[in-house]
Amino acid sequence: MTERDDDFEFDFFDEPASQEQTVERPPRRLVRAQGPKGPSDGPPRRPRLRTGAGGAPLLRLVGLIAFAILIIVLLVFWVNSCRDSGKKNSYKRYLDRLGQVAGDSQQVGNELTDLLTTPGLRFGQLDERLNGLAQQQQQDVTLARELSPPGALSIEHRHAVEALEFRVSGLQGLAAAFRQASTAKNTTGTVTALVGQAERLVTSDVIWDDLFKTPVVSKLQQEGLAGEVRVPDSNFVQFPDFASTRTLADILERLRGGTTDDGGGLHGTALGPVRALPSGQELSTDTDNTVVATTGLGFSVTVEDSGDSQEVGVQVTLTIQQEPAPIVKRQTIAVINAGEQKTLVFRNLGEVTFATKTTLKIDVKAVPNEANLDNNSVEYPIIFSLG
Repeated sequence: MTERDDDFEFDFFDEPASQEQTVERPPRRLVRAQGPKGPSDGPPRRPRLRTGAGGAPLLRLVGLIAFAILIIVLLVFWVNSCRDSGKKNSYKRYLDRLGQVAGDSQQVGNELTDLLTTPGLRFGQLDERLNGLAQQQQQDVTLARELSPPGALSIEHRHAVEALEFRVSGLQGLAAAFRQASTAKNTTGTVTALVGQAERLVTSDVIWDDLFKTPVVSKLQQEGLAGEVRVPDSNFVQFPDFASTRTLADILERLRGGTTDDGGGLHGTALGPVRALPSGQELSTDTDNTVVATTGLGFSVTVEDSGDSQEVGVQVTLTIQQEPAPIVKRQTIAVINAGEQKTLVFRNLGEVTFATKTTLKIDVKAVPNEANLDNNSVEYPIIFSLG
């Protein structure tokens, strides 16, 4: 054998180089880590919102939904605001226009009072003026009928027109009754007719207040518009005893000339008690009167018709004679019947001087043909205090 052959045999029978043996292991099982065992494993965990590439579309979707909700809410607020504004303007426009009619009608009532309390008035003058006032009032009815009220006030609007119509018929009725009285001898029947027509005018004020103004104010409160829209008032009759038999009988007597400037009948007025308000303290002419000047300071003055004739347009003046400038207030009694007493209240006097003696003077202007003026003026010594 050659040397090469020996080498070959050596290589063949030598032990091969060591190799890593592969050990076959059993498959692994995933075991979830658990905390200490207890009666409950706690609430389930909320899934996390992915903010990666997959979560971005979801965030955009949520943002769009929130934006859409905001737009809808703002749109609802805007629509409601426009609707409320439109409703307010509708009420205001209607009530402002009706207010002009109501104011003119009330002015007609003022002119009626001035007419019936004019000294020396005669039947012919009265008839002409009453017909003119009735025509003016009819124009107010026409204007009111042309107005278009909001639907919620349609019933109240009809009552407002009704009140104005009562004023037209009352004025026309008074004109007819006075016309009849100018030639009639039956005073009782004539006065009864006058009372019936005067009551129409009083009724017109009741209709306006109870069937128009009060329910309209209530509806404005329900709509949330109270205080934002003014409801017009309209008072036609200017003195409360206008429809009384006594008042109208005396007016009729004056028209017939029984107690006018020809000197017939006794005319006169007299001052009654004067009281400080709000205490009600009756003032004395003989001693100093200490009057507490509260925010409600005022004076009540009683005036009596001391004659046997009805007096009209009786002017009463209150003067506080203080420095540097006196305080002067005036009021007028439209009508006062023979033997009747009426009380006037003077308020809003302004700033008075404290701790200084001054004089409160009350004057009643003489009526036509009044002879005795001794009881038409009175003075009271006054000291105002802060209490």
